[in-house]
Amino acid sequence: MTQKNKNPFNSEPLSTKDKLHLRHRIFSSIYHYKRKKRVFRFGVGASVAVVLLLVTFSVLRGSGANASGIEHFVASQKDIPAGQEIQLILNDQHKVNVSEENAKISYSTTGKEVRIGDSKALNQNANPSEAIVYNTLLVPYGKRSEITLSDGSKVWLNSGSKLVFPAKFAAEKREVYLEGEAIFEVSHNENKPFHVQSKNHDLQVLGTVFNLSNYKDDAAIYTVLKSGSVQINYKTNALFNTQKSVKIKPGMLSAFNKNDREVQKSQVDVERYFSWRDGVFIFKNDALKSIMKKLSRYYNVEISIADDALANETFSGYLDVKDNIESVMETIKAAETPGFTYERTADHKLIISLKQNL
Repeated sequence: MTQKNKNPFNSEPLSTKDKLHLRHRIFSSIYHYKRKKRVFRFGVGASVAVVLLLVTFSVLRGSGANASGIEHFVASQKDIPAGQEIQLILNDQHKVNVSEENAKISYSTTGKEVRIGDSKALNQNANPSEAIVYNTLLVPYGKRSEITLSDGSKVWLNSGSKLVFPAKFAAEKREVYLEGEAIFEVSHNENKPFHVQSKNHDLQVLGTVFNLSNYKDDAAIYTVLKSGSVQINYKTNALFNTQKSVKIKPGMLSAFNKNDREVQKSQVDVERYFSWRDGVFIFKNDALKSIMKKLSRYYNVEISIADDALANETFSGYLDVKDNIESVMETIKAAETPGFTYERTADHKLIISLKQNL
């Protein structure tokens, strides 16, 4: 009786031919394994590259690839520090100081002639056959200005505002760029829409009267429509550059939140948003801190409120801001229920404190 070999493997020595064949199979397996890994890595890498390319393309589109000409111009300009006087900057970067507090500036239909007040006139090259010539109007805190553009549209600029505009508008559309606050009275032209550009926000009109407020330290861009109709186009997503539009009717306020990029609409008393043009502030249950923020801009005075509860107290009434700030403060002081005191410091700041009952 023969005994079976318990070793499951064949222990017989391999021939030279078998060794060569086995070696070939091993190397072939290794080659195919490495090739599969390279193909897999290439596939994953290619997919990642495509995604990155799409993301980069979207970011580039959102960051200015489809921006308008005036937005490109604004982005290319260095910030100009605000001076004590109103400044008009012409196409050759020539700066003109306007000494009048409420100066009126007007452009000819060609954009070549600029009149400041009743006596001063300037000339600039604004050939419509060449590239668009942009001018900039800077209004510091404590000043106001009125400008008539080359199409006849009028703009009243409030304190601390900047308006960039063409000396002569392009053939297809009219567009300006605003930081700060302004009232627009747009000359009607149904074939040539008027756009007010701000960051991520485009206001489109044909001919109407509206107020737009876009201060850098405000959380929202506010538009109040007095007459006509406007359409607000705004970017909702920085990555994919998605855009939405909303229309508002007369008597409505639109608030575009700069952080979440959403628009809220509401009915308002429009005169409250236009009265500053005539030297009057109208308030209705406005917090004292909100009022002081506006007065700070209007008079170019730093104002602080020492008490948080007082800062949130509300006030309703009319303030004649053609008077000095002390007269305005006395008006508010007389109407405030809790009562407060204020003082001017040596460095011309104004500090408001809650009145202490003795």
